[in-house]
Amino acid sequence: MRLASSFSRERMMKLKSAIVPLLALAFLNAGMAWSAPAAWYKWRSKSDGTLICMQTPPGGGWTKADGPYKDAQCIIAGKPGS
Repeated sequence: MRLASSFSRERMMKLKSAIVPLLALAFLNAGMAWSAPAAWYKWRSKSDGTLICMQTPPGGGWTKADGPYKDAQCIIAGKPGS
C-alpha cells in the first residue's frame, strides 16, 4: 500500500511540473490576443521646442505635447485599435 501512494505522489509531481508551464504559456498568449498597439504622441523639446512623434517618452528633456495618435507621423488622432 505504501508503494502505491508514493507512486501516485511521484506521478502527480511530474504531472504538476508539466502542466504549470503550459498553463502559464496559455495565460500569456491570451493576454496578447487582446492587446492593442501602443499609441503615438507628440513630444516637445524643453530646450528648443522641437516636436517629434514617438510611442515612448524620449527622455527627461521632453514633455508630452499632444496625442494620442494612431500613426507614426502623428496625423491620425485616436488610439490604435479603436
